[in-house]
Amino acid sequence: MKTQKLWTYDFTVITLGSVVSMVGSTLSGFAISLLVLDYTGSTFLYMLFIVSYQLPMLVCPILAGPYLDRMSRKKVIYRLDFLSSGMFLLLFLLLRGGWFHCPVMLLACVLMGSIEGVYHVAYDSFYPNLITEGNFRRAYSVSSMLWPIAAMMTPVAAALYDWLGSAAPIFAVNALCFFTAACFERTIRHQETHMAAAPPADGLGAVKRFGRDLREGLSYIAGEKGLLVITLYFMVSGMSGNGAGSLYLPFFRNNAALFAAWPVAAVTLYTIVSAFSEAGRVAGGFVHYKLKLPTEKKFAIAMTIYALIHLIDAVILFLPIPLMAAVFFLCGLLGVTSYNIRIAATQSYIPDTKRARFNGTFQMLCSLGAILGNLSVGAMAELWPERSIIVGVNVFALAMVYVFMYRGREAVRKVYNRDV
Repeated sequence: MKTQKLWTYDFTVITLGSVVSMVGSTLSGFAISLLVLDYTGSTFLYMLFIVSYQLPMLVCPILAGPYLDRMSRKKVIYRLDFLSSGMFLLLFLLLRGGWFHCPVMLLACVLMGSIEGVYHVAYDSFYPNLITEGNFRRAYSVSSMLWPIAAMMTPVAAALYDWLGSAAPIFAVNALCFFTAACFERTIRHQETHMAAAPPADGLGAVKRFGRDLREGLSYIAGEKGLLVITLYFMVSGMSGNGAGSLYLPFFRNNAALFAAWPVAAVTLYTIVSAFSEAGRVAGGFVHYKLKLPTEKKFAIAMTIYALIHLIDAVILFLPIPLMAAVFFLCGLLGVTSYNIRIAATQSYIPDTKRARFNGTFQMLCSLGAILGNLSVGAMAELWPERSIIVGVNVFALAMVYVFMYRGREAVRKVYNRDV
C-alpha cells in the first residue's frame, strides 16, 4: 500500500505554528532565569522560580485531561497562545521601566506554568490526528527538531541581553511569537471527532462526570503495564534530568573564572556550548526522518541510550569546552533517537478518546519528578559544588534505568517494538 503524504496543509500549519510558539517558550524561560539571577543572585531563589513555573504542571495536566477528551483541543491551543501573547506584552511594558517585584513575578511564573501544562496536553493529544496513516515515525522526527531549532535562539537572546543590559526586549519578542503562532493555529482544517466518541453524560453533573473520566483514564494506564512502566521511569529520571540540567547555567555564571580564556561572557559561552545539544537533536531528526530503525530493536536501542546519556551527563562539566560541545552534540543526537521511539510508540498506541487523559497523567508525574529534582538540587547547591551534585543525581538515574526499564522490559517492548 502506498504511503500517504505527510506534509498536508494541517501538518504544515501545525509545524510552522509550533516552531514560532516554541521560540517564545524558550526565550521566556531564559529571560526569567536571567531576571531572577540578576535581581537576587541566589541559586535557591532561581530554583524556586523554576519550581513555581513547574508546580502548576503537577496539577493542570491531569485536571485538563478529562476535559480535553470532551472539548475542542484546537481551540484550547490557539486561545492559550493568544493569552500568552497578552501576558508577555504586559510584562515587557512593565519591565521596560526597570520594574521588578519578586512575588508578582512568582505569580507570573505560576500562570505561565498553568498555561503550559494545559497547552501541552491539548497539543500532544491533537497533533497525532494531523498525521496521515503510516507516517508517525517521520512526523515525530520533524517534531523532535522543533524544540532544538527554537532553543538555538537562546544565544541570540543572550547576545541581546549583553548588548542592551536588560531582559525586557526578550518579552516583547515572546509576545510577537505567541500571537503569530495563534494566528497560524486558527487556520487548521481538521474536524475533531473525539468529542462525539466521549462517554455519555448519563445524567451526571460536571464534577461527577469529571471524576468518572479521570478514574477511567487512570485505570487505563494502570491496566497497561508497558505505559505504566514508561510513565514511572520518566517521572523518576526527570528528577535527575531537570535537577542536573538546571545547574548548568548557575555553574557557568558562578565559575566565570574557569572560562576567562574565552572571549565571551560565561553566560553567553554556556548558551553557545549547550546549543550543540540542540544541533545534535536537529541532526538526529533529519537522520530519523529518513532512517527506519529495526522494529524488533527499538526497545534495546532506547534503553541503551537512557543509560549512556546519564553516564555522559555525570562527567560533562569536567570536560574542556571543545570536548564539552562535542558531547552536548552527541547527547542531543542520542536523545532525539530515544524521544522518537517513545513518543511515536505511545501516541500511536493510545486510543484518541483516552489520549488527553494519558498525556495529562504522564505530564503531571513528570512535572512531579522535575519539581522534586529541582527543589532537592537547589537546596544541595547551597552546600555543595554543582558538579558533585550532577554526578550524584546521574548515578541515581542510572540505577532507575535498571529498576524500571530493564526489569519491565517485556511490557515496554510491546509498546516500543511496533511498526509506526
